[in-house]
Amino acid sequence: MEYIRVGIIGVGNIGSAHLNWIEKNPDSGMKITALCDIDTERQKSLSEKYPAIPLFSDYRQLLKIGYTDAVIIATPHYMHPVIAIDAFKSDQHVLIEKPAGVYTQKVREMNKAAQDSKKVFAIMFNQRTDPLFLRAREIVQSGRLGKLKRFVWIITNWYRTQAYYDSASWRATWNGEGGGVLLNQAPHNIDLWQWIFGMPDRLFSVCSVGKYHKVDVEDDVVIQAEYKNGASSTFITSTGEAPGTNRLEISGDLGKIVLEKNKLCWWKLKRPEREFCFTEKNAFYRPQTDYEEITSSEPSGHFVILKNFADAILYDTPLIAPGVEGINSLMISNAAYLSEWTSKWINLPFDESLFEKFLKDKCDKENNLSKIAVNTEKSSGYKDRWQIQW
Repeated sequence: MEYIRVGIIGVGNIGSAHLNWIEKNPDSGMKITALCDIDTERQKSLSEKYPAIPLFSDYRQLLKIGYTDAVIIATPHYMHPVIAIDAFKSDQHVLIEKPAGVYTQKVREMNKAAQDSKKVFAIMFNQRTDPLFLRAREIVQSGRLGKLKRFVWIITNWYRTQAYYDSASWRATWNGEGGGVLLNQAPHNIDLWQWIFGMPDRLFSVCSVGKYHKVDVEDDVVIQAEYKNGASSTFITSTGEAPGTNRLEISGDLGKIVLEKNKLCWWKLKRPEREFCFTEKNAFYRPQTDYEEITSSEPSGHFVILKNFADAILYDTPLIAPGVEGINSLMISNAAYLSEWTSKWINLPFDESLFEKFLKDKCDKENNLSKIAVNTEKSSGYKDRWQIQW
């Protein structure tokens, strides 16, 4: 196989960005051989711009016709696992956009379908490709921070205007997106949280609904999480702060690292803090440290995940972001919602049926009649809002 025949299902902002990159990079190992979108205006535009590429309005027709070896799914969130399961049954490799879905039970079904199919399954966690996050993960998991103490991420520069939320009828709704900032913007950061620091054992959250926008979902969140080893995590995110902050700090018994403004700062203790605390005789001495600063200009982003997906199919290259790992960040966000809805600490794993009951109630009660859908902008590439904003 010289290249993979790829279909894109959902050719909106991010789907069209993937399409344009693949079309402009014939050495990517991929060739677009089918497109699918339900929007009639978008269909017209696609047929005019790509007349040689078969276009479908129903993804099931695309899967049935046999024009593809793999599909990229860039639809609204609820449809990610639904389409992926059908794609695996149709003998397709699959790359899904984040998040993996809206609720974990359906994602478990998707993961099982992927494993049964033995096809390549990836998720678009493109921020895993950033060299600074890669280095942070290596430092933490190598044990060079010692016993972990605390993970704190203030990620409040996901700023969005009301116009953004009004740009499509499915945005910022329980029926359409399945949530707000936790399901739309922050999945990247929640994935990095668990990828670097590990899955927490329990958490408590405050998810403020419509704090800064006219929306029925959360646009401001604080999560406090705990681990069996005594470590803790604090995660703060919002789409209503400007200019906002992106600062990640991780501390351990042997020092700390801080990621901010496109650099990683690393303080290395000469002695373990716990040892120093109980052996040092001077009440006001502080442990001595060495310092290292790391910056990077290496390429990263969506196209790295796309190329890695193709290489995994063609050459068995290990995946950067295996699709089955998408359930981890969703488990954290589902638990955060459940904590808000019950005003309780939530143990992980949690009662998935209880979460679905609450979610269904939110969907049933939602009033979206006043929301007006307008055309979203067409994308020709990976614009700034999809990159890491330091």
